[in-house]
Amino acid sequence: MLKVLIPKEMGAETRVAGSPDTVRALAKRQLLCVVEKGAGTASGFSDEQYSAAGAELAFPQDSAVWAEANLLLTVGPLQMEQPKLSAGALVVGQLAPHGNENLLQLLQGQKLSAISLELLPRISRAQSMDVLSSQANIAGYKAVLLAAAALDRYMPMLMTAAGTVQPAKVLVIGAGVAGLQAIATARRLGAVVKVSDVRPAAREQVESLGARFIEPPVQGVPGEQGGYAKEATAAFLEAQRQGLAEQLTDIDMVICTAQVPGRPAPLLLTKEITELLRPGAVVVDLAVAQGGNCELSQVGENINHKGVLVIGADRLPATVPHHASSLYARNVAALLEVVISKTGELNLDPEDPLLDPCLVSLAGALRRTDLVPNWKQEEGVKP
Repeated sequence: MLKVLIPKEMGAETRVAGSPDTVRALAKRQLLCVVEKGAGTASGFSDEQYSAAGAELAFPQDSAVWAEANLLLTVGPLQMEQPKLSAGALVVGQLAPHGNENLLQLLQGQKLSAISLELLPRISRAQSMDVLSSQANIAGYKAVLLAAAALDRYMPMLMTAAGTVQPAKVLVIGAGVAGLQAIATARRLGAVVKVSDVRPAAREQVESLGARFIEPPVQGVPGEQGGYAKEATAAFLEAQRQGLAEQLTDIDMVICTAQVPGRPAPLLLTKEITELLRPGAVVVDLAVAQGGNCELSQVGENINHKGVLVIGADRLPATVPHHASSLYARNVAALLEVVISKTGELNLDPEDPLLDPCLVSLAGALRRTDLVPNWKQEEGVKP
């Protein structure tokens, strides 16, 4: 019987990789689920709920429990200070693989297999497993609420006895999952929304939500690769920055969501361009952990620059932990349907188009050393 371990996340992480519902579903498949005590508390899941769903409870960081686990489900990446897993165990989570030399060392040293959920391909089979989309959806929603709470005016148009209040004007940069949810949320709050995206094909989705699409520069449109926008050229970004500068003079709120997987976020709002916003305007930068779309943003900080509030919002899904955890756990459970056979055994086929790009390591043999520049494969270990 495979033993599945769901740990209490380290640091400030409030989410958990398994909910009582998904634990119950795994138990029905004859998997033994072990949940560390307090793992789901911040997400609204009690230890009693996990026990009722069929899980065993364990004290956090119990080295004996970790050594017996065949499968570790995690939200955040592995940490050096965590107990060791047994050789051949599988780790599934958001492992932050890009440039993460420590991760490769851990996987190789402990001879672990690992699936990094950030690397799942955007194909139809993977839709139910797409944690980036489920969590980005929450981030886009919460970003608008944060900005609305900080804004110095109403969001909707109001007809009052004292006169008419005009609606807030919102600019959303990037029409991916987070951007589309930001558009929908801002529209529900009554704002007028404009959207900038490098992909002309995004126009239809943007307009279907009642927003106005800003045409990207004509030359050098980067397009898409694997369901994500490609990295733009310097000339294209400069043209895009100039186009955004023309839009900012009457904007009240900017939601920045433009990101390229594994690369620094495109810098779109320089200090000078940000200063075109009126005092009292708000910028929420969801790309801040990748360097930011706004030059002034800092991770986890609120920066007031000449009256413009710039919010570096890097952990928004964790501020909605109940639904974030519930959705994340369902994504993981859907993936386990693929990697665990009907007889309850791990089935990691590296040639499966679903697993090939996200299977970072197979029993310690590293398969995605391309994610870490200048990584030197240890002698005798081949991907």
